[in-house]
Amino acid sequence: MGRTTRQETGQEQAAQERATRDRTTCCVVGGGPAGMVLALLLARSGVEVTVLEKHADFLRDFRGDTVHPSTLALLGELGLTERFARLPQRRVTTLQLPVGAGRSSVTVADLSVLRPPYNYVAMVPQWDLLDLLADEALREPSFSLRMNTEATSFLIESGRVTGVRYRTGDGRTGELRATLTVACDGRGSLARLRPELGPRRYTCPMDVWWFRLPRDEGDPRGLVGAAGDRFLTAMIDRGEYWQCAVLIPKGTDRQRRAAGLDRFRADFSAAAPWLADRTRALRSWNEVKLLDVRLDRLRRWYRPGLLCIGDAAHAMSPVFGIGINLAVQDAVATARYLAGPLRRGTLSDADLRRVQRRRLPTTVVTQALQRTAHAVVIAPVLQGRPPLGSASRTRRLARVLARAPWTRRVPAYWLAYGALRERPPARAAR
Repeated sequence: MGRTTRQETGQEQAAQERATRDRTTCCVVGGGPAGMVLALLLARSGVEVTVLEKHADFLRDFRGDTVHPSTLALLGELGLTERFARLPQRRVTTLQLPVGAGRSSVTVADLSVLRPPYNYVAMVPQWDLLDLLADEALREPSFSLRMNTEATSFLIESGRVTGVRYRTGDGRTGELRATLTVACDGRGSLARLRPELGPRRYTCPMDVWWFRLPRDEGDPRGLVGAAGDRFLTAMIDRGEYWQCAVLIPKGTDRQRRAAGLDRFRADFSAAAPWLADRTRALRSWNEVKLLDVRLDRLRRWYRPGLLCIGDAAHAMSPVFGIGINLAVQDAVATARYLAGPLRRGTLSDADLRRVQRRRLPTTVVTQALQRTAHAVVIAPVLQGRPPLGSASRTRRLARVLARAPWTRRVPAYWLAYGALRERPPARAAR
């Protein structure tokens, strides 16, 4: 056999091997919290799973960095508590909102009243959490992670999604076939282009500016809110700095930027005077990132061979900061319901329907609460009116919250665990 013939034969064999390898049981599109938790749980349950993440790493600024008690409990069940404890983090136990006299901050939720050890929210850089989950999943022989690989379209055969086409960072393209494809790629998900899934959208009164300001040891701790001239701000205690979110009226980003950075510094200082001496750290508008807030959910989360979870299924408002918590709980429920059918090769549309039926009520209730907060608190403040309809109602609520600490238990538990707590598959626990 000549050299050319041997070379051609070797190339054909390599192509056949690649074609064989480019098949998995579950393809997870998106390496965020929902995608990585789902992949880890499935891999530990004996399911072959491949994650496609379009970025080369997990480093993204101004991502949600909250790890709620439900997720902390999950990490404990997975035997990852000690590893997680070594990550840089800040513990937050209180949620404060500007509903007091003169809009002073009042504690509306106190997680320290919950049963330990998971009676706090951990503020952890999301990339560190994702690195931990990926490293742990790579211990499983059935797990594969492809960074710098973007899903560009779905493979569809006889009306069923059978995998994805992808493109790598260096321009190579390929196909990955899968028994099930799970969209965990956020509110810009490829799956949302499918007309049969039908998103239902709700009006949002605000957009969000994200930026950082230095933090001093004498500052308040936890999650702190303040109100200014037609904006609300939530400041997240990150130890060395404040991660600040300013809620502005929807669609006013360009107009407000045109008014100048000095005007914004002055408005922010009036709302949070204890930070006034640090607003000069904000040197240009380039340091202020805009989040276009959306609130919606798909009417149908699945079609044959495809399931959407997390923000791909339901884009959440930043109100209450629970979007990541919901996405992780979606992933846990998905693993519990689908690990067995995927492992046995018996996955059906009925199995996918069970996931939506399990998680939809929690999504509906949470979004209803967010819409209520939009209507009675956020929209009035952004329009220059008192929240709750009148200043007297606001004062009465502030007095109740200040004098009756027991009223903080219900919002604390809901903030910690949501409306429904999920358990991982037994095979995934350690």
